[in-house]
Amino acid sequence: MSRAGRARRTPRPPHVTGGAAVVSGQATQSTPAPRAQNPPADGATLELLVHGVGGTTPAEMLDDPRTVRVTGDGTAAVFRRADDVDAEGAVRTGATAPAGDGTAPVQEAYVWCNLTSGNGSRALWLLLLPFMVVNLAHWMRPAAHGLGRAVRLHGTLVRLAGLSLTVLLVAAACEVALDLTAWQCAGTPACATAHSWLGFLTGGWWSAPGRRLALAAVVPTALTVLLWYLSHRTWSEYESQQPPAAAEPQEGAEATPLGRPGFWYGRRLVARLRAAHTAAALLTVAAAVTAAAARHDRGPGGPALLDLLGRLLETTLAVAGLAVVAVVCRRGRSEHRIDHGLDARLQRVLPLGAAALLLLALVYASWSRPGWRSAGLLAGDAVFGAICLVQGLLVVALAAVARTLHRSRPDPRAALRGLAGPAVALLACALGGVMSGGVAQRVADWLDGRSGTLAGPPVVLTWQASVIPLLPVVVLVLLAVLGHRAWRSVRGEIPAVLRDHPGEPHDPVRVRRVARVRALAALTDRAPLIIGVVAAVTFLLGAGALAGALGTGRAPADAAQGAPAPVEGLAEVAQAIGSWLIGLGFILFVTFGRRAYRDASARRTIGILWDVGTFWPRAAHPFAPPCYAERAVPDLTWRMATWTAATGGRLVLSGHSQGSVLAAAAAWQLPAPVRARVALLTYGSPLERLYGRWFPAHFGPEALGRLHQEVDCWRNLHRRTDPIGGPVLVGEGGGKDTADAAHATDAAAGGAGHVGCPPCAPVDREALKDPLSLGRTAEHPLPSPILGHGGYQADPVFAEERAALLARLPHGLPAPRDGGGGQDAPAGTPVSPAPGDPPGGAG
Repeated sequence: MSRAGRARRTPRPPHVTGGAAVVSGQATQSTPAPRAQNPPADGATLELLVHGVGGTTPAEMLDDPRTVRVTGDGTAAVFRRADDVDAEGAVRTGATAPAGDGTAPVQEAYVWCNLTSGNGSRALWLLLLPFMVVNLAHWMRPAAHGLGRAVRLHGTLVRLAGLSLTVLLVAAACEVALDLTAWQCAGTPACATAHSWLGFLTGGWWSAPGRRLALAAVVPTALTVLLWYLSHRTWSEYESQQPPAAAEPQEGAEATPLGRPGFWYGRRLVARLRAAHTAAALLTVAAAVTAAAARHDRGPGGPALLDLLGRLLETTLAVAGLAVVAVVCRRGRSEHRIDHGLDARLQRVLPLGAAALLLLALVYASWSRPGWRSAGLLAGDAVFGAICLVQGLLVVALAAVARTLHRSRPDPRAALRGLAGPAVALLACALGGVMSGGVAQRVADWLDGRSGTLAGPPVVLTWQASVIPLLPVVVLVLLAVLGHRAWRSVRGEIPAVLRDHPGEPHDPVRVRRVARVRALAALTDRAPLIIGVVAAVTFLLGAGALAGALGTGRAPADAAQGAPAPVEGLAEVAQAIGSWLIGLGFILFVTFGRRAYRDASARRTIGILWDVGTFWPRAAHPFAPPCYAERAVPDLTWRMATWTAATGGRLVLSGHSQGSVLAAAAAWQLPAPVRARVALLTYGSPLERLYGRWFPAHFGPEALGRLHQEVDCWRNLHRRTDPIGGPVLVGEGGGKDTADAAHATDAAAGGAGHVGCPPCAPVDREALKDPLSLGRTAEHPLPSPILGHGGYQADPVFAEERAALLARLPHGLPAPRDGGGGQDAPAGTPVSPAPGDPPGGAG
């Protein structure tokens, strides 16, 4: 953006709080932050920019190659232009005119892209995709009032679904390591001979089946330890970020849960769930090892003492499993207050107790049992069938609860009429099943080759793979129908395009292209239909696969033998294509993950997925990728609160795309008097179009309407060519009612900020022209690009709206009292306001 009208200044060390400053890539030590002493009436003006998905650089955001990190670290930080480092000091000393005309505020850029696309290890987060998806289901709860038990039951059911995914993942690892490798291949001479690295398991002390299983248990145990480590490390970096303290919940907290003091501080729940899921994973490994040995001991001629020990161990494992379920079902998040408790004893007892039981199981299975031979399958069919059945029942119960919540307070804009959470939870379970089945199928094919000597993976997994080819067919048909509708709608968009560009020269080809972009952008609103159809078909196919596996006990091709020739041929083709598709998907998954590990651009593509999926705290699954907003939202809140308290200046919070979601969340976390003195400018924002529809309890109409009332003013820019952003649809009746409500809120907060200000306009400005020029004109001699989701700041309307917000904001906020005798505050210390001034948000 242009910096016209701003005087050039010699760079000075940053005066603002926090860390080291970086000028043109060189780090220097920051100086302490001086307290503002009676700032001028106009004060300083600040525009805090927050970028969207995919991230960008400070130089691009600030349109200047010379940028300074004024606070933050290498993961997330606030930057300024080098010429603006001491802008507030220049205003106080009169070195330059203050940016009081509303046209050229000091700009800061908050860069948070490294929270989701940092080093190469982030590529491993692809393995956690099912956990991330089920965590999203928790936050898709419909809005409701007076149904506290139903709300708690909704969260409990989603947490149980997340626990089933952990058990499924570890069970898949046990299937590969214990069943296919140690039990089947190492117990079959032909297979063991073909794989020389298994030779030591075919003779000597390790040849006993129980000892082979005990050794193979190292693989799922190591996977569990890795998941625990990743969760603990990210928990220390993300969930442990201290939010600004608040003695009481924010106003409107019931209507706006994101304004509750403890919303972005869920470290206690994540720590408790991490202990429970770690224990569940270790108990799953212990049960897999114990079940095989106990089944042999219960057989004819089995040793009586070992039989008794096996029964006792199985009973103990069952009791421990129930204890884990009870911990998961306990109270969820503590959002109304900042909960510093950690349940330290539970965090130690659960994992260590499960580890002790696993150790006992390994010793029990390794005991000498003459005559014990491995044959057939382990108990894989029963385990995977039970997991599939439990997940189906949980999804059905979740759908019933979600429907009850939705009926208590119907929201016509809510996705799938309140059933978005159950649909997404079902897709998470299906994704986990596909990944588990794909690994088992590929390992079985690799070990067995074409010999056919192994029993192979469980029949349930084979049935699930066989029904997969039907799902792409349904999806392709649905996409074809939607594509045909979009193609037909292009003709209807052409008159609208011409109306937006009256009297401009144009050619039919370009007009049709713009109309086509608009029609394709509108397909985003069809996402609920796609998700709903896919979820329904997935549920039916999963139920059919489970019924087929339990009813026949054989693979589809074997079960169809003797049937009419077309049926038998169809079963063989479905089984072959399903195995091929699931193998191809697994190979593509591993290939893309490997590429992302080495290639920063591919890793940034994964980061875009995490930008959307990991905005929400880990409330359902502790092994999901961490919530970056638990770092970003406190960052923004601290920055806004301390800056306004220290300078008495004016502030516009400017967010693009996902940055607008972070901006709204940070505004909700501000104390009410500070929030009333902040203007919000959003553009390309998915706040209503995506978040309001899919997460109605947190971004529904009431929540967005309350935000409109509580900030000084809010303006939103959007385009019809934007496939992500859209209008927020609040304050459409004009600014009077909402402005009056804002005046009343401000009066209750202290009476400053809105007095004498004109009512704010409705949030949404009419859709911006895109392209700026339909044909070649004197102002645009070359064809203007179709910007879609980007380039909002280059539109002249952006500067116009920003100037209007700055002109509306009150001037001369009260200056903070110098409580330290005029001495500087240490770097990183929030400034304390004088009595009666707006609190700085620092507890």
